[in-house]
Amino acid sequence: MTKILVIAEHNEEALNPSTAKCVACAASIDGAEIDIAVLAASAASVAAEAAQISSVGRVVTVERAENDAGLAAILAPQIAAMASDYSHLFGPSTAFGKDLMPRVAALLGVNQISDIMSIEGSHRFKRPIYAGNAIVTVEAPAESIVVATVRTASYQAAESGNAAPIESATVDVEVPTHTRFVELQTGKSDRPDLQAAAKVVSGGRALGSEENFELIFKLADKLGAAIGSSRAAVDAGYVPPETQVGQTGQIIAPDLYIAIGISGAIQHITGIKDAGTIVAINKDEEAPIFEVSDIGLVGDLFSIVPELTEALG
Repeated sequence: MTKILVIAEHNEEALNPSTAKCVACAASIDGAEIDIAVLAASAASVAAEAAQISSVGRVVTVERAENDAGLAAILAPQIAAMASDYSHLFGPSTAFGKDLMPRVAALLGVNQISDIMSIEGSHRFKRPIYAGNAIVTVEAPAESIVVATVRTASYQAAESGNAAPIESATVDVEVPTHTRFVELQTGKSDRPDLQAAAKVVSGGRALGSEENFELIFKLADKLGAAIGSSRAAVDAGYVPPETQVGQTGQIIAPDLYIAIGISGAIQHITGIKDAGTIVAINKDEEAPIFEVSDIGLVGDLFSIVPELTEALG
């Protein structure tokens, strides 16, 4: 029997879209029974949202005051204690999942499988390596519990419309006290979240300055798009790190990705290869970004982008 526990990513108020994508991955395993675990100080609103995801058989809530900040060091022992009832534990390949799931695997004494991009069998999966330039098939021992992260860019979120039962659980395990939550610092923005946005406009080092990035902001505002960037633009101080797209930033799969002044280093391509339509604007016709783009404009971005923004009305 394949029984899968998906660990919900949330902010105590709303469910992150990565959770529904993990469910979509889990549902592609034949005969899978899928539960979602919501660990929180107060889980009601998040659990209600999780219960609506298709293919979910049950939502299990674990409410403890220590779970308020969602610290991986606190959550991992609780998840490991729940593992005996499951053959698979799935988390998203986001900052949350990358922090949490290796800890769970270590506590259970198994190797984690990272970035599942397709299911070949109950214990057989495909995942990218070498910045996505090669795809390997990995297989876990049949008798071993599978602890894995799901490459969310490879899956569409499972649909809603379900009404799975919600059950509370008590996990009697000590949690560590050596880690504590201090504060959360994050930039405020009215623009769509980069990880979940359907449209993303990204700028690179060719913008030349923080002030010139205003061209990207104006175009994104016209499109209702999120803001992205290359690592070079972040390193140069043009935009904050949370905008970085790529292997060392965020891996995304929007319907539309517009890369402006980005040459297309392999690390950046890794972060966008699952996008629906890629548009590239670059003055270098030999730029690697044109090898993966669906639409390419060769020219001066300082002329093309204002014209494009104006044409959008």
